[in-house]
Amino acid sequence: MKAFVALSWCLVLFSCDALVSSALDTITTNQSIRDGESLVSAGETFELGFFSLGDPPKRYLGIWYKKITSMTIVWVANRVAPLADASGTLRVTSRGSLVLLDGNGSEIWSSSPPTAARDPVAQLLDVGNLVVRDADGSDSNNFLWQSFDYPTDTVLAGMKIGWNRTSGFNRYLTSWKSVDDPSPGNFTYQLDPNGYPQIVLKQGSEIKLRSGPWNGLRWSGTPNLNPNPYYRYEFVLNEDEMYYRYALLNSSVISRKILMPNGIVQRFNWIDRTRGWTHHLTAPIDQCDDYNSCGAYGTCRVDTSPECSCLKGFVPKFSQEWDILDWSNGCVRRNPLHCQDDIFVKYSSLKLPDTRSSWFNASMNLRECEVFCKKNCSCTGYSNMDIRDGGSGCLLWFGELIDIREYNNYGQDLYIRMAASESALLPTGPSHQKKHKLVIGLAISFGSVFLGLVLTICVLQCKKKKMGLREVKKDRFESGDNYESEKEDLELPLFDLSTIAMATNNFSTDNKLGEGGFGPVYKGVLKGGQEIAVKKLSRDSRQGLHEFKNEVLYVSKLQHRNLVKLLGCCIQEENLLIYELMPNRSLDSFLFDPTQREQLDWSARFNIINGIARGLLYLHQDSRLRIIHRDVKASNILLDFEMNPKISDFGLAKSFAGNETQANTNRVVGTYGYMSPEYALDGVFSTKSDVFSYGVLVLEIVSGKGNRGFHHPDHHHNLLGHAWKIFTEGRSMQLLDKLVENSCSTSEALRSIHIGLLCVQRCPNDRPSMSTVVMMLGSDIELPLPKEPGFFNERNLLQENTSDSQPNEMTMTVLSAR
Repeated sequence: MKAFVALSWCLVLFSCDALVSSALDTITTNQSIRDGESLVSAGETFELGFFSLGDPPKRYLGIWYKKITSMTIVWVANRVAPLADASGTLRVTSRGSLVLLDGNGSEIWSSSPPTAARDPVAQLLDVGNLVVRDADGSDSNNFLWQSFDYPTDTVLAGMKIGWNRTSGFNRYLTSWKSVDDPSPGNFTYQLDPNGYPQIVLKQGSEIKLRSGPWNGLRWSGTPNLNPNPYYRYEFVLNEDEMYYRYALLNSSVISRKILMPNGIVQRFNWIDRTRGWTHHLTAPIDQCDDYNSCGAYGTCRVDTSPECSCLKGFVPKFSQEWDILDWSNGCVRRNPLHCQDDIFVKYSSLKLPDTRSSWFNASMNLRECEVFCKKNCSCTGYSNMDIRDGGSGCLLWFGELIDIREYNNYGQDLYIRMAASESALLPTGPSHQKKHKLVIGLAISFGSVFLGLVLTICVLQCKKKKMGLREVKKDRFESGDNYESEKEDLELPLFDLSTIAMATNNFSTDNKLGEGGFGPVYKGVLKGGQEIAVKKLSRDSRQGLHEFKNEVLYVSKLQHRNLVKLLGCCIQEENLLIYELMPNRSLDSFLFDPTQREQLDWSARFNIINGIARGLLYLHQDSRLRIIHRDVKASNILLDFEMNPKISDFGLAKSFAGNETQANTNRVVGTYGYMSPEYALDGVFSTKSDVFSYGVLVLEIVSGKGNRGFHHPDHHHNLLGHAWKIFTEGRSMQLLDKLVENSCSTSEALRSIHIGLLCVQRCPNDRPSMSTVVMMLGSDIELPLPKEPGFFNERNLLQENTSDSQPNEMTMTVLSAR
């Protein structure tokens, strides 16, 4: 009996040991982790084990968040040498190396061996760091090896990005090749040690994005990276190290920064199981984030059109190139330098120039910095290194100043070497300030009187104009001067009608690209060689002055790689909009054409899906105002020569300010088949209206078929209903256009269909935001199940909404494709 009891206790103890061992965070040289087993950090925040990716599936060893439902990978060991099956084993050698073995005992991956190891163990820490250490030591400075030194595509709190200056060891991010292939992609995110250090994003060897130098609070080119209650940012530069990292000040916050396969850097914060990961920051945000977009001594400002201009005292190096909006050769000084006679002019609110050809001294003040720079004729500018407490340190530039942009807030002061003849750019002295103030006062007084007279005349003219329009009941565009009063609202170049007529061969039919609700569109070439597309408001257009002005006001203020660029307008005898020419026209001309569709392989389609998402994210979140496009559809997506998508046609757009999230209208405009239920039926629109339209567009891109006019022999659903039906039956791949089957990534296609269905759910609150969509497209997180889409019950919307009697007595206006 005693023996039985003893045996029972042994079995209990053995069972307890087994349970404990299954949740260990540490293994020794006598233990291993096999496929199907894992290490779990002490606080159960992170887990290390094996997972599958790709088609056919491959096995990888990695680290992911433990408590989060979606499997979010933050580190991969064998990213270049995946296992073919579930036979992998992870061990710790007596020399202190981690080794990953396949079923034959062959080494697939190993960590670098330490210089010395007495009793090594491997431990997964609660910060997500896999470390090898001596069993009797846990000091982070004495780790024999750590995964934080070998990041893949993700930065976690406490992880260093930068250099060990003694050994030359560099820690940097490398993107995944695709969302289901963790092998190294073509993008890197690293600290550039040349000159004064700065973060650079590279595609291969080409710089795509630059953070600007560290100024004590943030990187100069990241004004939104302000101190807050959640993060502490740190930049360290000493004899031994140079690195950047962040720390979480609130232990309840879960945050990660990831370099996406497409080269976009994003930060995500975890909210809860319902809302999942939410987008927090993105880089690049706009075209001014593109490296050196305006050339030497050119400055980029996102809220002007065109966005590039020369700094004061500089002129375009080749004016004819600037006339056609080619800024690559930048600007030159208006007057040449003469070394010792030169002056230094202060420029404010800037992202500081590229510092790879700079020199710095932390102990010098700004006055000493100026003296030092003036003595060296090759020194072109100077600034403080640290902006805190009035400024300190000296940062000097040598050679041309490139990659400068202007901000409204948080920019820095830069002092640039100029010829003495440019003294007018210097601040006026005390003796001049009184005269200056007097002149300003007199100007304001006379200006006020003059402005009052002008306003009075304008009011009388407007009243007279309205009365005349009521009498003749003609379209307000039929007079030649009806837009003159709007000129001062236009913040972009005005073209002469003769210039555009010459460029389009007098609007020749041979130059006509197409026609929509706005009117005909013509291609043309300006005198300098710039190719353009010209939208001409036709006399019988269903749109009018409101849509024309809307397009001008919005597009001229928006700058993003996935938004079409408005070059200018004409408001003389004709109302014209002049755009950059998109040589591949609109998406619908490819997607719904039986022969052209073949040119859209899966890679191009997935790139278009991603690009449209990023463009809408900019409109909804990253632009100065929250902008609702209200007419997202295939014909309003233009394609450049590389088939990159550009969202166009902002004639129906609306902007929200402050905390506004939705609005009502009694004039429902847009295109049926893309309109959300709440907008089409009740006139309620929000960012989720655009999300619905985007979801329709995604399903069209995947299938190569339009939502309106969709037919299927087995049922009478539209495309949304068909996609929903086969999704619920587990047959989603049947939606895929057969022309892309051979070039398709199955995981990307299935994910795109799933995301499309999430976007077209009937209830706006169920649809994801565009920031979530971008995150879901660029990662392999688990997606929630979609609910039934809007308009699933085969409603005849067109008939319902063009009837004379409306339940809400609203006027329903349908504007078809333009």
